[in-house]
Amino acid sequence: MKFPKIKLTNSSSTKYKNQKTLNRFTEDNKYEIALEISNVGVWDWHIVKNKTFYSEEFKNIVGFSDSELKDTVKAWRLRVHKDDFEDYSQELERLLNGELSIFEKEYRIFCQNGKYKWVLAKGKVIEKTVDNKPTRVIGSIIDITPMKKRKSQLTENLQVINSENKRLQNFTHIVSHNLKTHIGNFKNILEFYDDTNDKGEKEDLIGHLKTISESLTATIVDLDDIISIKSKANLNLLNEHINLHSCVNKISDSLKLDSSKNEVTIHNALRKDETLFTNRPYLESIFYNLISNGIKYADPNKKSQIIVQSIHSKDTIKILISDNGIGIDMTKFKDQVFNMYQTFHGTERKDSRGIGLYITKTQIETLNGTIELTSKINEGSAFTLTFKKQKVEA
Repeated sequence: MKFPKIKLTNSSSTKYKNQKTLNRFTEDNKYEIALEISNVGVWDWHIVKNKTFYSEEFKNIVGFSDSELKDTVKAWRLRVHKDDFEDYSQELERLLNGELSIFEKEYRIFCQNGKYKWVLAKGKVIEKTVDNKPTRVIGSIIDITPMKKRKSQLTENLQVINSENKRLQNFTHIVSHNLKTHIGNFKNILEFYDDTNDKGEKEDLIGHLKTISESLTATIVDLDDIISIKSKANLNLLNEHINLHSCVNKISDSLKLDSSKNEVTIHNALRKDETLFTNRPYLESIFYNLISNGIKYADPNKKSQIIVQSIHSKDTIKILISDNGIGIDMTKFKDQVFNMYQTFHGTERKDSRGIGLYITKTQIETLNGTIELTSKINEGSAFTLTFKKQKVEA
């Protein structure tokens, strides 16, 4: 019996060749596969041919199928965000000029869904001509949008924490500054009371004493409100419509003794129906500090006055508090005027602790407002408070 001939050599050879081909395929593609698994897109730019290869994962990152994104440099560059394009182009040019060994840039890219993603792109020149001109660049991109969002959120959280810490640190200064003013007024009234024998003057001083007592009580209530504010996640929860004219009148009444003593006239030029939707304790404290400063630094050689008025625009209200007092040298103190423990008037007043304007600025910024100061020596000062107009939320 004859058995059929089996070509063992040919069979073995075919298997060997197939295995060799498979191994070569695996070797050639293992890096690409590894990158795709890692969500890394690969790009390969042949400069002379002006052709670019974009890997499947590269196109997936921006939401394209394999055939939707043209294999040209221009197709990609057109999608770079306009605000990032100049830096992106300059960095790539530096790579081609040999100034950089590695191109590395974060920028935004316009995706198929009409939104932008943040990507981190890297590249390296891998082929050059004999005269050292680049002919081929290979690189990668990864989607860093989630990382950017986390970083942005972290930055925002840190800003909130720092802001809250700053407010907590300033609270003791607010308490001390406001209460010390009332205590000083009490002391002055009692000294005047002891120095006079006139019954009418004593009755007037008792009236002033009652006014200061009421103001002190209101301040304590306000400070208690501030403590409550600091326990709230959102300051706006305690906002209310405040009549500005009445608010300034209230502050003027509480400072009547000081203004009379220093012969300072306070003109409330605000409209009687003018309101601002904001936090009452903070706003009253702001008015109190600025108006009392105008009284404190009045020019004894002038008929002193403080004027409170307003300017409206579509979205903002500006409150101007100006005086004709001794003024501040802004050419010298412009960058220090709202810093803590800074005094600028060249006086020897023991009650000038240099925290009033710092506290005021902090409070205004807490209310999402701004404060500016213009001042000239011997001419006076003008504070401009700017607040956004807000509607009451339902």
